[in-house]
Amino acid sequence: MLDLEFDQEQELLRQTVRDVLGRYCPLDVVREMEDDPVGYPAPLWEQLGELDLIGLLLPEEYGGSAMSLIEGVALYEELGRALAPTPHFVSAVMSGGVLAAAGSEDQKDRWLRPVAAGEAILTPAWLEPENGFSFRGVEVGVVASGSGFRLSGVKRHVAFASSADRLVVLARTGDAADAVDLFLVDPRAAGVTLRQQMSIASDTQYEVTLADVVVGEEDRIGPAGSGWATWQQVLEPGLVLLGAQAVGGARYALEITTQYAKDRQQFDKPLGAFQALAHYLADAVTNLDGAEQLVHEAAWAGANGRPLTSLAPMAKLFACSTFRDITAMAQQLFGGIGFTLDFDIQLYFRRAKQQQLLWANDRALEDAVAAALLD
Repeated sequence: MLDLEFDQEQELLRQTVRDVLGRYCPLDVVREMEDDPVGYPAPLWEQLGELDLIGLLLPEEYGGSAMSLIEGVALYEELGRALAPTPHFVSAVMSGGVLAAAGSEDQKDRWLRPVAAGEAILTPAWLEPENGFSFRGVEVGVVASGSGFRLSGVKRHVAFASSADRLVVLARTGDAADAVDLFLVDPRAAGVTLRQQMSIASDTQYEVTLADVVVGEEDRIGPAGSGWATWQQVLEPGLVLLGAQAVGGARYALEITTQYAKDRQQFDKPLGAFQALAHYLADAVTNLDGAEQLVHEAAWAGANGRPLTSLAPMAKLFACSTFRDITAMAQQLFGGIGFTLDFDIQLYFRRAKQQQLLWANDRALEDAVAAALLD
C-alpha cells in the first residue's frame, strides 16, 4: 500500500517552517502586507534564506538543496496555512525552475545562485488582458532589432514586480501557435512601466507595460521556440505546490471554524451541536482529507519521476476548489462578523478565491485533465 504520509525528516521540515512563520509572519504581519507595494516582510525572507528554504527545490550546484516535490509540499502546506506573503513561488519555483531547466550556464551563474539564496528575486510575466492560460494567450510581440529584440505588449498579475531584479517574460516570436520564447527583462529598463493592481486578496500584483523594450540574444532562456514547453515543464510541479498551499490554508480555516462552532453559543448550546452545521463541518473534513491525499499522491509521483500530466491539474483543481468551498462555508457559519476585518476567516476566504483563479483557473485545469486522459 502506498504510504503518502510525511516521514520523520519531512515532518521536521514542516515543523521548522511552521515555527519560523509563527515568529516572523503572524497574521498581524499578513495584514500589514495587504496592498503594500513591496508585499513581503524582509525579515521573513531573510530567515527563509538563512535556513536554505528558498532554494529548497533548486539544484545543489547552484546553491539549492535539490529536495523532492514531497519536501516542497511540506513547505507549501505551511506557507498556505500562514498565508505567508513571499515571492517564493514566483522566484524560487517558477523563475528558478525555468532557469534550471533551460537557462544557459551564464544565466544560471548570474541569477540562479542569488535566487536560491534570496539575494535576487525573479518573477514571471505571463498573463495578458482578456487572454487565457494557453499558449494562444501569449501575444506580447517580439521584433528582431540588430543583434537583439524589441518587446511590446501588456502583462497583468505580475507578482512582486516592483521588487524583482528581472522579469521572466513569455513573448510571441512567430506566427506559429507555439512560437513562444522566454526572455529576461529588467523591470527598470527603458520602456517598462509598472502599475500596481488591487486584487480581492490584497496581495502585490502589477500590470507591466512593455513599449519597445530592448533585450539581447543572451536574455533569451533556452533555444528559440522552446519557451512554452519549458514553461509547461516547470508549471506542472508548480501546480502541485499551489494545491499544497491551498490544503494548508483550508486546514487552518477549518480549525478556526470548528473552534468557533464549539465556543459560540446559540439557544443555550454550541453552534456545532446543531446537526445541519455539524454536517457542513463533517463534509469539509472529508473533502479536505481527499484534497490532501491527492496533493500528496501527485508529490509522490513527481518525486519518483512519474508523469504529472493529469495529477498536477487534478491536485490544483480539487485542492483550490476545496479551499474556496470550506472558507465559503466558514463565512456562513461565522455569520456577518466573519466578513469584518477583525476576524481571520475573511483573510482565508479572499485568498482562497484568488488562488482558485490564478495560474490556472478551474476551466483551464479541467481542459488539462481531459486532454491528459482522453487525447
